[in-house]
Amino acid sequence: MNVVRRFASASHIALVASATVATMLAGAQGAAAQVSQARDAAPAADEIVVTAQKRAERLQDVPLAVTAVTSDALAQQNINDTSSLVRAVPSLQFQPGATSNGSGFRIRGIGSQLFSLGVEASVSVVVDGVVAARQAQSFADFADIERIEVLRGPQGTLFGKNATGGVINIITARPKDSFGGSFDATVAEMDEYRIKGTITGPIAETLNARVSGYYNNVGGYIRNQANGKDVNKSEGWGLRGKLDWQATPDLNFLLAADYRKNKSDCCNPVLVNVRNPDTLTLIAPVTPSIYNRRINEDEVNRNYDRQFQTSLEASWDLGAATVTSITAYQKYKNVANNPTDKLNNPNPIYIPGNGVLAPGLTIGKFDQNGGTIDLDQFSQELRVASNGQRDLGYVFGLFYSDVSVDRTFLRAAIACPTGGGAIGTVCANPVTFSSSLAAHNQTESIAGFGQIDWRVVGGLKLIGGLRVQHESTSVDGTRTAPAIAGSTAFPGNASISGKRSASDTAVTGKAGVQYEFSRNAQVYASFTRGYKGLGFNTELATNFATQEAVQPEHVNGYELGFKGRTADGLLSVAVAGFIADYTDLQVLANRSDPSTGQIAFVQTNAGSSQTKGVEIEAALNPAEGLSVNFGMTYAKTRLDADGLSCPLQVQAAAATNILTGNFPVNSCYRRRIVDASGTVLSTSGPLQDVRGGELPFSPKLRLNVSPRYEMQLNDSGLSAVFQIGLNYQSKQRFALEQDPLLAQKGYALVDTSIGLKGPEGRWYVTGYVRNLFDKQFVTSMAHSSPISTAALPFDLAAFISKESNRYFGVNFGMKF
Repeated sequence: MNVVRRFASASHIALVASATVATMLAGAQGAAAQVSQARDAAPAADEIVVTAQKRAERLQDVPLAVTAVTSDALAQQNINDTSSLVRAVPSLQFQPGATSNGSGFRIRGIGSQLFSLGVEASVSVVVDGVVAARQAQSFADFADIERIEVLRGPQGTLFGKNATGGVINIITARPKDSFGGSFDATVAEMDEYRIKGTITGPIAETLNARVSGYYNNVGGYIRNQANGKDVNKSEGWGLRGKLDWQATPDLNFLLAADYRKNKSDCCNPVLVNVRNPDTLTLIAPVTPSIYNRRINEDEVNRNYDRQFQTSLEASWDLGAATVTSITAYQKYKNVANNPTDKLNNPNPIYIPGNGVLAPGLTIGKFDQNGGTIDLDQFSQELRVASNGQRDLGYVFGLFYSDVSVDRTFLRAAIACPTGGGAIGTVCANPVTFSSSLAAHNQTESIAGFGQIDWRVVGGLKLIGGLRVQHESTSVDGTRTAPAIAGSTAFPGNASISGKRSASDTAVTGKAGVQYEFSRNAQVYASFTRGYKGLGFNTELATNFATQEAVQPEHVNGYELGFKGRTADGLLSVAVAGFIADYTDLQVLANRSDPSTGQIAFVQTNAGSSQTKGVEIEAALNPAEGLSVNFGMTYAKTRLDADGLSCPLQVQAAAATNILTGNFPVNSCYRRRIVDASGTVLSTSGPLQDVRGGELPFSPKLRLNVSPRYEMQLNDSGLSAVFQIGLNYQSKQRFALEQDPLLAQKGYALVDTSIGLKGPEGRWYVTGYVRNLFDKQFVTSMAHSSPISTAALPFDLAAFISKESNRYFGVNFGMKF
């Protein structure tokens, strides 16, 4: 243990002195640079340069699994936002929720299982070097993108404590020193309209500017029978400006500012299976099925996002190395409401068995269930990185972040007496229940990091990295109940207040070996130790006086890979095998009890989790104008976790399975706590201890194949373009609780497009069909209906994306 402490201390001192070390390394590399000049050739025109290791390198040279999606590839597949990126990256999955805060990304099956605002995501989203503080900020429309890099597996050494699953690194286009621009417009069925444009050019001899913007208006595709309007629609716009100043031949400043705004009534689930005749009476005329595209609700989900980000990047070229500073400020605001009863009941009505809020009272109206998020973040990164291909490559840096999150929430429901009238009729003597929340979370982080790769001899390199990080976090919260005058406290949400704090220091790192057979072929093997920081719950069920921080999540990741390409660019292949073992995986356990109407989601740590598998990416260019891209991910996940809720349909059996010890695994029971005299202190709701479960939203197999053919039509440069995209995924679960009813069978989607391109691609027009064979599928599923209880558990609701419908669109663009 003392050795570890000394090692961490020495590393910390070395990292703080990174600028001095860089100067020494630059001098030492003078002679070695001559030897490596042959390897330091400029990338070929068809090669992609990435910054996955925080320095510019050919994708072929990077010894880790990275998918790079260029701006052209985004346009060719009509990928307009981060959630659509899954079509281009088989290892990436999107987990949808009713609001931005309940949605998230997964890489190799790993993503956030805990959506509290006091906890960071497992997949980090980085835009122009600036890390998004919370996952709710990550779902944005694309405009003026240069490329997107998806780094798969733990990336904690260079990208910090919220990258245990991986990183989505988004790089937007820089200003140019010549005048130019672009414009793009899309029109598609179901009232989808998108426009975006960019203009760039010089302002002065050493000062260039770029302005880009977008406006999207996407119509709804779910009809609300209550008012005849379509829902699941969105409208958003954004504007980004950049100033690029070459102050001296070696010193550059890039100032950027970005503002985005979006409003939507997304995402409203539809009923896909109902066995309860009372439910059918309440939702009429809706007919539940996988083909259902109708709801009947007086109040629907609503979500409003507003984000501002500004950053200043300074780069000082020392010749052998570059010193980079990125100073950034982010402000994000979200307002959302997620109505719970999902009925057309402007007034409270009699609903049998719909959640007992108190003896003799069931929920008759439940439309208020939401609040606000206000986030501010300041961050500063300073690093030095070697330039080019050298015998000793390195990145050293320091990082600081201060994040402030304010959370408010109001939950209110109106209850009706049981047995007071016919189902669906307005009830007499309703009773209101309410509770509200105001919480403040503050997190401060500081880290030093470094990574080197040393060419020992020939093509053999050794890789080593280390990160030392310290964070402190606190939450100050007050829950008020009742929150509405004349109402009663919501069950399980009585008034309470308190403040809690915690801090932690962690040492993580990377070790690996790489062998380059030639400029076009390499193998590598690596070990990575990753870390995700501790955090507090900020949601309504929180006991602010006594809650303990959810403990840090750790991962040991192992990866073995090969990357190769033919000298003529005919074929390129990347293969990676991986195993990642997670301990204390941060999860949200649903401990709601349908027998009492209590809604309780508790943050906790799972015992362990693992993901392992293999990935293959390939690009083939067999003839002029013809290309075929292929991607495949096979990932098997495993989860052990105690204290999860039981699948709703087996909870009734727990009523008689009440235990004080020797708790079973993979079966439902209630946990009873007694004191020394045998007096019962408490009895839990239905629980299960899962062993060998599967992570949700994690199909074992995903693959895509995308052949594209571009044919020149005449000597003027006019070309015709044909493209087909096939995406397949195997069966996946939607619930951490291993509920067999909440699963999606495997399915395949086919997209196709045909278009014309002008000379040198100066203009283009493309017609496309999404989901050509009209394959029906869902993106998430839950026991969520007006009457979904342990006694009547088979009413299922699902999120259905627009891509679950076949639709047509036309895209037009021009460059100048």
